[in-house]
Amino acid sequence: MLEQAGLDLAVEAPQVDEDAEKRRLVGARDIATALAEAKALSVSRLQPQALVIGSDSVVEVDGKPFDKPKDRGQAADHLRHFSGKKMVLTSAVALSRRGEVEWSFCDEATLRVRPLSEAFIQAYLEAEWPDVAYCVGVFRLEGRGVQLFDSIDGSFFTILGMPLLPLLDQLRRKGVIPE
Repeated sequence: MLEQAGLDLAVEAPQVDEDAEKRRLVGARDIATALAEAKALSVSRLQPQALVIGSDSVVEVDGKPFDKPKDRGQAADHLRHFSGKKMVLTSAVALSRRGEVEWSFCDEATLRVRPLSEAFIQAYLEAEWPDVAYCVGVFRLEGRGVQLFDSIDGSFFTILGMPLLPLLDQLRRKGVIPE
């Protein structure tokens, strides 16, 4: 997403214990923001001169948070649970430099999952697994995942995993990309 927006960047894996962060926090906004900030800080401490972007997303259905599925069986279970319900997807992004968070932003989108038949779930996972294993909501909106929904309210980029437009605005303000 960032490369498609024309940003020149390097990707570094953060060293963050996401489970520990999730245990100490309550609420999707707090969790997504804390994880985005922790990821940015983790890399920023190793590369203090770099402006580091971190992001994270949380999916909640019926007020219950869902993690990425551990396997295809759990992915099917998640989809069965999501069927016919409202999904709230919360995504956050943070900027860090010199081991300090300079900025963060959190946004959410509401997706209404249509009723899903068992046949659809199995055919969907046959076509999309393992690609959706890395997706917290077991879908990629830019692919077949769009077929899961009756309606979507929110930013396309937030749903893809990062509130991109606010990030680009902040990068322009910092002089990283042209105004």
